[in-house]
Amino acid sequence: MRQIFLDTETTGLYHAQGHRVIEIAAVEMINRRPTKQHFHYYLNPDREIDQGAQEVHGISLEFLQDKPHFSDIANELIAFIADAELIMHNAPFDVGFLNRELGLIDQQPVENIAAKITDTLKIAKEMRPGQRNSLDALCRHFGIDNSRRTLHGALLDAELLAEVYMAMTRGQNSLMMELDKPNQNIINVASQMSQPLFIKLANEAEISAHESYLAGLAKSGHCLWNTLESGAAVELQTVELPDVELPIDELPVAELDALELDAFELEISQEKLGNENDE
Repeated sequence: MRQIFLDTETTGLYHAQGHRVIEIAAVEMINRRPTKQHFHYYLNPDREIDQGAQEVHGISLEFLQDKPHFSDIANELIAFIADAELIMHNAPFDVGFLNRELGLIDQQPVENIAAKITDTLKIAKEMRPGQRNSLDALCRHFGIDNSRRTLHGALLDAELLAEVYMAMTRGQNSLMMELDKPNQNIINVASQMSQPLFIKLANEAEISAHESYLAGLAKSGHCLWNTLESGAAVELQTVELPDVELPIDELPVAELDALELDAFELEISQEKLGNENDE
């Protein structure tokens, strides 16, 4: 995957007011690794630079007088960013200026040149809502050294942006690699499941200790274990009557074992006693 991190410096804030690009820089990364290939030019805007803008980037009109125009480097720029993911911080700003420059020389907009446009400012706002997400703030947050950034410069900013983006998306590459590999833990568990299950029964000493512990609980209050055991014993004595419509004293009891017969006779006696009381 080829990614291009791009930044611009301009004569002012709004391209719609005729402001121009005066510096453009882009650095290349392939498979999340820098290639040391970069694109960088200062440009002659053929117009004045706003004082506020010059205070931000420190680029003077005098410095730009002998520099090329955008039209001189446009084809080289297009070739450098073509079919790559173009990553910028506050992408609408840079895209707006680039499209104005490209439009002045009858070239296609950036969206038709790059394979994809990614805005790291948008990503940062989603990751850190309500916080400052300038390039400087993100460098501080991710521990990236930006001490050289005394003024805004397109090349340095593009390099810092690449580091910030890598920090923001750290783990994505390794995650995709892990999805392609079988999980060793799952393999180990599956192999163990095919082996006989080892069951260790309690010995007499452990059973005695368990009963003593339950007796202590019973003395101090309600013992849930004893309640559950009692309920289980009652269930064992419950008779499952055949699904037939016969008088209760005419049911076939010969097939019941001795324990079921005792419970059955007890139930018949209780029913007869109830009938006598009703009379």
